[in-house]
Amino acid sequence: MPLLIFFSEKLEETPIFKLKNKNSPNYKMSIDINMRQISSTRNLLLVAIAFLLFSCGSSEQQAAIQTTPVEEKPPAKPEFQRLFNGKTLDGWVGDTDSYIAEDGVIKVNLSGGEMGGNNLYTAKEYSDFIFRFEFQLTPGANNGLGIHAPLEGDAAYVGKELQILDNTADKYADLEPYQYHGSVYGIIPAKRGYLKPVGEWNKQEVMVQGSKVKVVLNGTTILDGDFMEASKNGAIDGKEHPGLERNKGHIGFLGHGDELQFRNIEIKDLGK
Repeated sequence: MPLLIFFSEKLEETPIFKLKNKNSPNYKMSIDINMRQISSTRNLLLVAIAFLLFSCGSSEQQAAIQTTPVEEKPPAKPEFQRLFNGKTLDGWVGDTDSYIAEDGVIKVNLSGGEMGGNNLYTAKEYSDFIFRFEFQLTPGANNGLGIHAPLEGDAAYVGKELQILDNTADKYADLEPYQYHGSVYGIIPAKRGYLKPVGEWNKQEVMVQGSKVKVVLNGTTILDGDFMEASKNGAIDGKEHPGLERNKGHIGFLGHGDELQFRNIEIKDLGK
């Protein structure tokens, strides 16, 4: 350490080391003066040592700070967004005459005839998502949940349709398996037996990621499949489904002239 050597040299140059004649009248005074010089030099030496130690410690701390990697925060996870405010059909397009917002629900205006037979779609398009909603069936009610759908054409074919149906109605006793509630129409049949009695509210969650789809009804998974895998040898209804190639589109309620209600509609957009 050059600084320590410097102070050592200074210490050796003090007059006490040079004055040899003890009989000199200046000897005692010299000793007093030199003792003070030694004390002062010693204090300077201690200060220098402390400074060096502090400097080393500071350098190590600075190096530690500089070399410590900055922890990156993970990207924020998408949150559920409400698609229905309970009062209006803002954010929805299509048949806003047959579907009305009333008392916190979306309901079909009339049953039978031409009324209630059209579709109500989200204004926005989605690719991958988790869609949650509640629905209340009336006896024999038939509707559908369209996904990846355009605004024109039959969503069951130009997009994809998940059935919303009163499975218990006598008139539906002889349907094909892929026509019952929760099924991807014409493509993948769903399990039956998990709907609540007609008139009670059901909760459903639909997850779509790529060609995979999962449907959970009242806490039970009733369908977990792959559109493309299920149709690789042709759709089970024997028809063409060009909508299977679509990976983005509107989500909608597909009317068939029957009365039913929807509420608590929300989505988590996984395609962002």
